[in-house]
Amino acid sequence: MDKNLNSRMSIHNSYRTGFHLLDTKLPNMIYCDICSFQPMEIYVDDEAKLTLHGLVQHYIKLSEMEKNRKLNDLLDALDFNQVVIFVKSVNRAAELNKLLVECNFPSICIHSGMSQEERLTRYKGFKEGHKRILVATDLVGRGIDIERVNIVINYDMPDSADTYLHRVGRAGRFGTKGLAITFVSSASDSDVLNQVQERFEVDIKELPEQIDTSTYSMFPFVVHLYF
Repeated sequence: MDKNLNSRMSIHNSYRTGFHLLDTKLPNMIYCDICSFQPMEIYVDDEAKLTLHGLVQHYIKLSEMEKNRKLNDLLDALDFNQVVIFVKSVNRAAELNKLLVECNFPSICIHSGMSQEERLTRYKGFKEGHKRILVATDLVGRGIDIERVNIVINYDMPDSADTYLHRVGRAGRFGTKGLAITFVSSASDSDVLNQVQERFEVDIKELPEQIDTSTYSMFPFVVHLYF
């Protein structure tokens, strides 16, 4: 009883003014007390509403052997501040980064095969803009919050819709636009792409030959909520 009373008093002091995010599983007594302040309720617990507004999403169907050439073409053609390229393994991250560096792209990689100190050093360098391209595994799928990143490329398809969401969420953060491009090279890749579209109620179209730069350029667009 005392615990509930203290909670209600705390709520009374906290919710006089301001914007707050609430857990939908609050006890009824506390929830009713909050409602007495006549708040605006915005429900964001529906997975289908986690669509990343302001993020342009496309896919490219190609064979495994065509990925490197297509990636090279995209990096030459797209207007990006910084880009994150996701792959499925440590070896692929190291090899792809090596290839990009050999092609004179300003690339760096981060993966679990490195020490934490090395990963942090590389992350700091990327965040400070010393490199414009980051090749990474899902180790950093949730940990990169860099304003300059406006493009994410799924060189390898993620293993689930959840992983896809966390990957592409690296682009278009901080109220800016962004672009996500996913390579689809197998039946299983197509299955995951279909799962993403069904779960988050999005229509991901094939990448057109020409894409308007203004659709993913780094200008203020909309504030995002991420959970």
